[in-house]
Amino acid sequence: MSKIVFYDYWRSSAAYRVRIGLNLLGLAYQCVPVDLVAGEQRGAENLGRNPQGLVPTLEIDGIRMSQSLAILEYLNETRCAGWLPQSPVASAQVRAVAYAISMDIHPVCNLRVARHAVSIGATMEGWMQHFITLGLAGVEGLLAQGSPGRFCHGDDLSLADICLVPQVYNAQRWGVDMAAFPRVAKSAAGASALPEVAAAHPDLVKPAG
Repeated sequence: MSKIVFYDYWRSSAAYRVRIGLNLLGLAYQCVPVDLVAGEQRGAENLGRNPQGLVPTLEIDGIRMSQSLAILEYLNETRCAGWLPQSPVASAQVRAVAYAISMDIHPVCNLRVARHAVSIGATMEGWMQHFITLGLAGVEGLLAQGSPGRFCHGDDLSLADICLVPQVYNAQRWGVDMAAFPRVAKSAAGASALPEVAAAHPDLVKPAG
């Protein structure tokens, strides 16, 4: 099997998701940091492997891929991870939560979007708090409609949990009041208690210095 190489930024929510997935599958990988704050994502080297100028990028099975959800679904399909329920209805419910986070909250709170907002008069903290709070309110409602249990959907960890944990980290980082989202907090706490998920936390993978 070819070596797995993961191009990562420690605080990127998208990269955090993939770290969780790799850890859950027990896949060892070489981590290559891409410093988003320093702008390395826009350099020729990163653009050569990720034309969007983003992270993460994963080299695995002799191929290179980007976009965290595409990577996670590939891992789910090729490693039989079980991150999506067999029932089409349950699978759609799990995807709805994962997509609400990764396609609705995350893009608006992406570093390049938030920096632009600051450049035209917003504050970083105000921007993040507003959109994360708005987005998590929707996720809280989706979880209320789903299957109760330890995680986002029952007692089996799913793609929704893999997306939720990094988003809750960001919410806490920006001072969002999580008391308003008890289902979100409970699901994230359940997933974060797993050693493989805990090991992907940004504080544990932050580059030295």
